[in-house]
Amino acid sequence: MSEVDVATPATELLKRTPLYDMHVRLGARIVPFAGYEMPVQYKDGIIAEHTHTRTAAGLFDVSHMGQAFLTGPDHETVARALEALVPADIVNLAPGRQRYSQLLNEDGGILDDLMITRSADPDEDGVLMLVVNASRKNEDYAHIEARLPANVRLLRAENRALIALQGPQAAAVLSKHVQGAADMPFMSAMTTTFNGIDCHVSRSGYTGEDGYEISVNAKRIIAVAERLIDHAEVKPIGLGARDSLRLEAGLCLYGHDIDETTTPTEAKLNWSIQKRRREEGGFPGAAKIQGELAGGAPRARVGILPEGRAPAREGTEIQTPDGTPIGKVTSGGFGPTLNGPLAMGYVNARFAEPGTPVVLIVRGKPLVAKVVSMPFVPHRYHR
Repeated sequence: MSEVDVATPATELLKRTPLYDMHVRLGARIVPFAGYEMPVQYKDGIIAEHTHTRTAAGLFDVSHMGQAFLTGPDHETVARALEALVPADIVNLAPGRQRYSQLLNEDGGILDDLMITRSADPDEDGVLMLVVNASRKNEDYAHIEARLPANVRLLRAENRALIALQGPQAAAVLSKHVQGAADMPFMSAMTTTFNGIDCHVSRSGYTGEDGYEISVNAKRIIAVAERLIDHAEVKPIGLGARDSLRLEAGLCLYGHDIDETTTPTEAKLNWSIQKRRREEGGFPGAAKIQGELAGGAPRARVGILPEGRAPAREGTEIQTPDGTPIGKVTSGGFGPTLNGPLAMGYVNARFAEPGTPVVLIVRGKPLVAKVVSMPFVPHRYHR
């Protein structure tokens, strides 16, 4: 669900989130990203922001992402409409719970990844909240709307903004404003208030840390964000650190680690396909994905640790020690918590076992590396 480095055409008119003026006032360096002017870093720099999120709490503006609601006569009707498009079990999603899944094409390729939340309010039976990537939201909405039954509708929530509070002190900070926040299990959600402001809070995020995502009416998001950064524990964090955090957590970046040519099984997202859907199918590309679940996918997303300090960037060729090409790096860089370079990419499945020696061709020179298990830095979600 992260999507850093999505190119924006130079001629495109860029949008701004409701927090743009706050970013400028706080000294952010603004860059074009997925059609928006977004903060990539603040004055302290990416490594300091990364470390602060791992040790205290970071506030991220993710208002550029798409928020929408699916509505229908009851939960089962809406859930089955969405299950025709994604491989997750939505019918059995409990009230107030959240699930990660992927929109799939007919070949099982990933059109986008998304978060799906079932309202905890009994009066909202038949409502699912969707959060999709900024760079894909228009395509996602058109894809979904074209495939809904007549009694289910997609409502675009363009009047809402979204922020993420991430890090080991996030629960203590948010609990001062949102009653019950500290007691929320991972991947749960509730409709509540923040200092009297109506909001929707989920205990989730995309950094590998404990934390929350807070959805608020766009007109009220500034009050919420400014109140949070008033806390000494909280600093604003840009897209640069968001990317290094998610890479250390081994989380996919849409458009890089996953796209329309990769299946959830190749991407090692099998955990996001629950048992009933694996057995029953009924989602786009089901036959292909069920075959890969049973017999293995031809290639696999893996973690890679290079020796030395040189990072391997996206597109770097992965070879066996004898020089046979076996794959490409899809994300790579420096991990501040790991204190070294790290990468992920796809290799022929025969070479996906952790410990397998590989060679990365960086600027024409071979760099010794090995396949490793992910995450690179252990997750610290609140279970």
